[in-house]
Amino acid sequence: MLPMDCHTHTSCSPDSDAGVTDMYTRAKTLGLQAFAITDHIELCRFYPQGFYAVQARNEEDFFNYAARYESSMEQNMAAKEMCKGALQLINGIEMGEPNADFALAESLLQDKRLDFVIASLHELPDKLDFYFLDYGTEDVTKLLDSYFSELLKICQWGKFDVLGHLTYPLRYIVGDAGKSIDMAGWRDCVAECLKAVIRNKKGIELNTSGYRQSYGMPFPHEEYLRLYKDLGGTILSLGSDAHRPEDVGGGIAQGAALARACGFENVCYFLRHEPHYIRI
Repeated sequence: MLPMDCHTHTSCSPDSDAGVTDMYTRAKTLGLQAFAITDHIELCRFYPQGFYAVQARNEEDFFNYAARYESSMEQNMAAKEMCKGALQLINGIEMGEPNADFALAESLLQDKRLDFVIASLHELPDKLDFYFLDYGTEDVTKLLDSYFSELLKICQWGKFDVLGHLTYPLRYIVGDAGKSIDMAGWRDCVAECLKAVIRNKKGIELNTSGYRQSYGMPFPHEEYLRLYKDLGGTILSLGSDAHRPEDVGGGIAQGAALARACGFENVCYFLRHEPHYIRI
């Protein structure tokens, strides 16, 4: 039995067409013990475009995530009622770029409907999402320096439940662009991020999407997962980052096996921001 999938998206996210009923039906079919819906809420574009007085940089530079947030809360609360007794459904969000507005982030965290918040960094200030960058022209070293510097700010703030896909840029730099990266130069900064997470009594996720992508590994990879354990980290969630029903649960069995190999005995999901553990 798969323990959980705590990172998934529905049509409330701009990059998914999945219906919430299809997603949780798939989760029930797989026998997941806990299932979270965590639609994208990008805080750097939370308000309508006019608030920022900027032009969209491409056709996927979406604004007004506030409306998406309300839609997600409404659908997820309705789904929780439908799933009672059949599946532990968790109402979550993937909070992108909390560093863009920590005060706004903290105001959202007061919403009593929320069970679970993943903090993620998808884009740097004045840059598009890593998905859109041209790694033939970008200075990858500078990008990763900036990424881990901004990520450290988020970890030090520490008001989330788990830190999402710690090594997110590698999905595109290594996996898609095929660049070979020696991560040794960022190990110390990664360690500082993990220490801050642990100090704030928060967790990280093992994002298993890389297993089904060209990258071929989870986020973070084994070295950093072991580092987290060695530094005293105990709160670990598992998430497929599924954007369609057929990817729900994807890589979760591999992720659980890796977590066990790294010394974790339990994985964790959240209800009302309180951790609940499942033995693996």
